[in-house]
Amino acid sequence: MDALQPRPATSWTELVFSRAQARAAGRTEEEIRALLTSGRWTALRRGQYCVTADLEAATDARRFHLELLALQRHLDRPTAAASHTTAARLHGLEVARPTADVHRLTDPDRWRAGRGYRMTRAALRPDDVTRLGPINVTRVARTLVDCARECSEIDAVAAMDDALLREEVTPTQLRAVLDQAPFTRGMPAARRALAQADGRAESWLESAWRVRHLAAGLPRPGLQVEEIWIGSRLVKVVDGWLPDHAIAFECDGKVKYTDPYRGRDPAEVLWREKRAEDLMRSVGIRVVRVVTSDVFSGWPALAARTRRELVSPVPALRAFRAVPRVAGRVRPRRDRSMSRADGG
Repeated sequence: MDALQPRPATSWTELVFSRAQARAAGRTEEEIRALLTSGRWTALRRGQYCVTADLEAATDARRFHLELLALQRHLDRPTAAASHTTAARLHGLEVARPTADVHRLTDPDRWRAGRGYRMTRAALRPDDVTRLGPINVTRVARTLVDCARECSEIDAVAAMDDALLREEVTPTQLRAVLDQAPFTRGMPAARRALAQADGRAESWLESAWRVRHLAAGLPRPGLQVEEIWIGSRLVKVVDGWLPDHAIAFECDGKVKYTDPYRGRDPAEVLWREKRAEDLMRSVGIRVVRVVTSDVFSGWPALAARTRRELVSPVPALRAFRAVPRVAGRVRPRRDRSMSRADGG
């Protein structure tokens, strides 16, 4: 343990210490100023310090925790709770983070903003808040609704989809939060997001495509359908399915082929995808593959292609069975910023 700390740390929470603790450990004001000036200590917040070597050795996640803990102690607001995107990160939710890292908090009695943080004044019911280690944080349902009030419709639906898939929240819990303050700014958007959420979607891209697809007035697709059974063989599970038109949608992220989960070989994944699609087409199913750019700049072209497929004659050959799934498959989490960049 670094001797520069006022006392040995027995947990990560003690890596952050106050000026008062440093003085109690025998440091003089001159020594404290010298340690800060030399860079051997870092002031995370006014009067809240960390040994610089410990801070540099910390992972990004641990540094986030240390900075948030320092902020909590600096503000000294026991009624405040980490909220919005900050709470989402603490819970590990798939919520899009803003460009600038700003810690978000909510307090029932006070609004305040400062360097790297913003505290919103809003009601917090006892069942809205839980505790993760030393930090008060809004529960998953409240966090998702708060984020949905501020982020894009696509990101709001994707976050709820992911939390529902992983059984971190239920629709009933989300509706209860929505009903607490129905006229709060942004609440109609959050309500629309919940109406579109579906716990069978398995990736951000699947959710984003579905939001754009429905907003364009296209037929509602079935999700995660065990789409092709030829005889006793399951050929493919597709991401979206229009049964009346025999159209399958596959949301393809680059990471699916460059870094497939479960340690599978990328070349083998690509080969299996090709063989499965060949079999699907052989029984009359049309396949539309969706990548991330298709839900942004490429959307007009994808929507036009989908409409063309809808008015085309449905192939007569239907030697297959389509069986819907009740639930999606939970996959390992990936960094969200990476997911949006490459479609994973």
